[in-house]
Amino acid sequence: MSDQARSGPPLRVLVADDNPVVRAGLAALLGGHPGVRVVAEAADGAEALAAALRLLPDVVLLDVRMPGTDGLSVLPGLVRLAPVMMLTYSSEPEVVAEALRRGAVGYLVHGEFTAEQLLAAVRDSSHGRAVFTPSAAEVSDAFGVSYEAHEETSQMQPLVGQSSTARPARPAVSRRRARDSLEFGLSAREVEVMNHIASGMNNRQIAAACFISEKTVKNHINRIFAKLHATTRSEAIARWLGTARRGWDA
Repeated sequence: MSDQARSGPPLRVLVADDNPVVRAGLAALLGGHPGVRVVAEAADGAEALAAALRLLPDVVLLDVRMPGTDGLSVLPGLVRLAPVMMLTYSSEPEVVAEALRRGAVGYLVHGEFTAEQLLAAVRDSSHGRAVFTPSAAEVSDAFGVSYEAHEETSQMQPLVGQSSTARPARPAVSRRRARDSLEFGLSAREVEVMNHIASGMNNRQIAAACFISEKTVKNHINRIFAKLHATTRSEAIARWLGTARRGWDA
């Protein structure tokens, strides 16, 4: 995300996820941006609600499945305090639909967005703008959400018409990424690992997020690098995100 003029203090974000590695990764990613400050982390819904009542954050990032009080159960209480964006691995249509019914302003599925897109989504959700990744977008019609494909930018832009406070959202995910996964020949698991790499996760964090060993992560990365014709993480990210595509023959 490019630097831009900002007025007022940084956005205050509450991160709720039962996986401590995921929480740490999100806190590090968001906290490294001057316009965002992670004010609290929560391991379940009850902790998230207590922290939100105490701190009144600008945005809540909420996982769905957590022990004790899960995300969906606490969602109605949280949305009275702050905009809530679901940030989860759960992409089941019925789960997405229930989150929207209970007031979530957006729904992001891990592995379907970059670090920059997450930061943009946090800023958009603080203003009530809806942001969805493709898996969540599939259930949008039931909630008055339509999608316009912009070929000139290769992006999908969600537009929300149900909420009186909602406004057009920024593009959440580039459709080029899906085409690239086919072009590069990456498997579904390799796409997931590559997206985690692009979001800034290290091997240990990726292993925890994917529920695999670090050795397996290394094996995936070796295959990914070979397919992307990359020798370093930064080079792989550049090729994956399209910033090194010009003049490159696969």
